[in-house]
Amino acid sequence: MNWIDNFVRPKIRSFLNTKRDTPENLWVKDPESGEMVFYRDLEANQWVVPNSGYHMKIKPADRLATFMDEGRYDLVPVPAVPQDPLKFRDQKRYTDRLKENRTKTGHEDAVIVATGTLYGHPITVTVQDFDFMGGSLGMAAGQGIITGLETALERKTPLVLFVASGGARMQEGILSLMQMPRTTVAVLRLREAGLPFFVVFTNPTTGGVTASYAMLGDVHIAEPGALICFAGPRVIEQTIREKLPEGFQRSEYLYEHGMVDMVVHRHNLRSTIGSLAGIFTKTEPVAELASSSPLLQQVTLREVAVAAEADDEARPQPPAYAE
Repeated sequence: MNWIDNFVRPKIRSFLNTKRDTPENLWVKDPESGEMVFYRDLEANQWVVPNSGYHMKIKPADRLATFMDEGRYDLVPVPAVPQDPLKFRDQKRYTDRLKENRTKTGHEDAVIVATGTLYGHPITVTVQDFDFMGGSLGMAAGQGIITGLETALERKTPLVLFVASGGARMQEGILSLMQMPRTTVAVLRLREAGLPFFVVFTNPTTGGVTASYAMLGDVHIAEPGALICFAGPRVIEQTIREKLPEGFQRSEYLYEHGMVDMVVHRHNLRSTIGSLAGIFTKTEPVAELASSSPLLQQVTLREVAVAAEADDEARPQPPAYAE
């Protein structure tokens, strides 16, 4: 061995194998317009493309940091569930897929539960992470949704659910589908306690998630351009052999047809939900919220109460039957 083998070649190899300090995703492409956006500008704008307004996917940590007061929150542990109960394997083992996604996202599964405050009021927030196996609904994800609902019930707070999912998790078969009635029962318990449940649809929200807890909120809010459906447009077109209307199953289309209550820009979600939480819990908003919320600028709490009483009086009463 000479000086070249001992010193020069290892130095060259280490130089070639060293990762560059410049990130590969320095620029991000807008899926709609094709515009290239600087990564840090996109991150500072809550992952909304500045020119087109396209709402890109956002990580749960970034979502919670921009939604909670001062970005502070506490994560709620989700009880463990059996892993790979069906010993499922397709191109790779299900357990290997779980390990890969846990390494990629840093979370145990697709649902994260957190507690904190929103404009000074206690609140519980559940976030569904699409990066974890497409936000699919399995036993762990179902337990996460139930944990969020039970936490809100115990703390007597409103629950906000940011939902994003491709549907049921096929690797868990019927056990995945059973999460639909389980979560539905938990939502009913929250409703019986008189606690508000706000659902925020993000892109995409599909399948069994849409067919269960995602459609059981007191108020349904959608981010602009989000796909919200049970079966996607491509499947429907192939089934009925017809071209679907422009924007079919998108937030704006569903709002026009009464499936969601409002379409809200990501920048306004915090103030809008803060306003709704104050209205539902009958608490006066803080000065910061009263001046910044578009919802409270249109209507006051007193006007809401008066309108609700008038609606109750105008609603037809059921006929009285003789015993």
